[in-house]
Amino acid sequence: MLNYDYPLYRPPAEADNVILQATYGCSYNNCSFCSMYKSKSYTVRPIKELFAEIDTLAAIEPDARKVFLADGDALALPTEYLLELLIYLEKAFTKLSRVSLYATAQNLLEKSLDELKRLQEHKLTLIYFGIETGNNLLLKKINKGVSGSDMIKALNKASQAEIKSSVTVILGIGGLQYTQEHIRDTAALINQTTVTYLSTLQLGLAEDVKERFLNHFNHQFMMLDDHQVLDEQQRFLELLNPVNKVIFRSNHASNALHLKGTLPKDRDRLLLELKIAQSIGEKALVPDAFRGF
Repeated sequence: MLNYDYPLYRPPAEADNVILQATYGCSYNNCSFCSMYKSKSYTVRPIKELFAEIDTLAAIEPDARKVFLADGDALALPTEYLLELLIYLEKAFTKLSRVSLYATAQNLLEKSLDELKRLQEHKLTLIYFGIETGNNLLLKKINKGVSGSDMIKALNKASQAEIKSSVTVILGIGGLQYTQEHIRDTAALINQTTVTYLSTLQLGLAEDVKERFLNHFNHQFMMLDDHQVLDEQQRFLELLNPVNKVIFRSNHASNALHLKGTLPKDRDRLLLELKIAQSIGEKALVPDAFRGF
């Protein structure tokens, strides 16, 4: 029997993969813009309970190749617990090629490089990581709990362990007042890492977090409109100079304009698509009714 505790979140790329809820909630759960997991307390599930669920899932999907460990940041689990879980997954799913999970800079910095390598050897080969912004003032305002340099260290430690990273940046999270600093410092952060996948989202605030978010800006926050967000996207792409090949996407449900390509190879094409969309105007953008966060 599967004991999913809802709401259950997973990255879009994991939609067709096995989902195992190793923890309930998020171990940090203090980001001011985030409405996920607010109804839950962080809980580590008994491992024997997970073993039983793995047996059930393996009976349903014996040929599954990919498993996602929910909830908010399963990398917060103790290393020995994770290793025991990964080894059981390998035995249950004989075709298993990848295990992935959400991770924070705190999670990565708390584990040694040797610990991460051991996890990678048992198929934990992809993390999903929210950068949001590289600007330290904004990181404080959104209560992220880490600095830009912390995230650089964390992401590069994951790369050293040969764990791929899929990172997200939130366009508009600095509002009109901090748009220049947000894009400048976020691009600089990416340029100092070796991330594998990079996605941009547009800021959206659920009603239950809006007041808390605005309080951190003394209610002086001015939301960007779609065209200002596209301007941020343009400046971001212009400033990106990754040291490795990065697969880029802006196809989240929140995005006004969907883009995809590989950086730095496709930078000029992406910038041209942006320029064309900006010249066309509203007709080139995804209607509000079809967007979400």
